[in-house]
Amino acid sequence: MTSHSFFLKCILVLMLLVVTTIALAGPRISVEYGMDRQKFVKIKVKNETRRTLACYVAINGIKKKFKLTALAKSRWYRATDERFNYTDFSVFCDYIEYVDWAN
Repeated sequence: MTSHSFFLKCILVLMLLVVTTIALAGPRISVEYGMDRQKFVKIKVKNETRRTLACYVAINGIKKKFKLTALAKSRWYRATDERFNYTDFSVFCDYIEYVDWAN
């Protein structure tokens, strides 16, 4: 093995570590699903960090934006049609200082 290929492999491993670290740098949240009396799917988000998060829950293109304080749970967000299931929901949270619409 030449020193050039060894150097190239080291650079690739270093880049992989940097990308992996960036991908895992998001806030920790957990998501809880349930059903209400009318058989509509509902969702609740829990902030598992000690910082305030800016979050949204979306279904069928409609976003509900909210702030989630440290170690708190959101209210229940309900689907708008009984044909939706838990896979139709989209959830996103990030640290509030990085999200423009949260202010």
